Amino acid sequence: MTYRLDALRQHSLVVADTGDLEAIKRYRPHDATTNPSLILKAFELPGYQTLIDQELAAIKAETRGRQEEHAVDRLAVAMGSEIAKVAPGRVSTEVAARLSFDTEASIRKAHELIELYERRGVAKDRVLIKLASTWEGIRAAEVLEKEGINCNLTLLFSDAQAQACFDAGVFLISPFVGRVTDWYKKETGRDFSPDTDPGVQFVRGVCQRANQGGYDTVVMGASFRNTGQVLALAGCPRLTISPTLLEELATTPGEVKPGVLMARSGGPRPTPLTEPAFRWGHNQDAMANDKLAEGIRRFAEDQEHLEAQIADRLATL
Repeated sequence: MTYRLDALRQHSLVVADTGDLEAIKRYRPHDATTNPSLILKAFELPGYQTLIDQELAAIKAETRGRQEEHAVDRLAVAMGSEIAKVAPGRVSTEVAARLSFDTEASIRKAHELIELYERRGVAKDRVLIKLASTWEGIRAAEVLEKEGINCNLTLLFSDAQAQACFDAGVFLISPFVGRVTDWYKKETGRDFSPDTDPGVQFVRGVCQRANQGGYDTVVMGASFRNTGQVLALAGCPRLTISPTLLEELATTPGEVKPGVLMARSGGPRPTPLTEPAFRWGHNQDAMANDKLAEGIRRFAEDQEHLEAQIADRLATL
């Protein structure tokens, strides 16, 4: 009997949208990720308690000043290094959302994260630096890619963001599905079938844009609300999926047909976007404008919450 998760793997690389080692071992994704939201969840996972205590004790002994901010990076890399032992591919590790509009600071933070990984024996070709798809984040990624540091551009909601990432030669982009659909459901009061789902249609359009321009950038659908959305995007090069949906796919029998056909035509590419053209194009998409701003705020709030938990825990060591 064929189960849908195995059938899906025939069309797309499966990525785990979690830092939970047990889930990664169970579902065998190609890649995985860490971010402040997932580190917050790790504070509740028994398997990470020893690692967290060891890292925080070392940080308390070594550093002064902004221990909490440094601790977030150290914990992300410590978790990512453990994930790299289990997942064969890449570990995405996030630059703090508060740096989303600062190109130079984002580049410095990326270098710091790569250095922390290398100290743990994890080479930079096993890491993706995760940046918000702002103009400044995309410019940081352009510099990093030229240095051989590959990037994952997240919080991507508009055609302008996708095109600017293609122009910059970014390794991977994560166009969101669920958050796009959330916005349209709220605006219209409608529910959508998988094939009429605005988030699914958006990601299919990004894949089509990548095909038409013959871009090397990998498209990874992200932020899924249900398995219908996931299956509708079978054939998208990568799909990052939560453990809840991975479990549903792993226990549901059935075949999977591709909903996306990736066949690069290598046709003429549009002129690279200037900053004014990017900002105008993104601004004209009300959904994308709203969701990018909201996403950056939420990620920043999670970082602040995590830093507060770290401060409390440091005080007990």
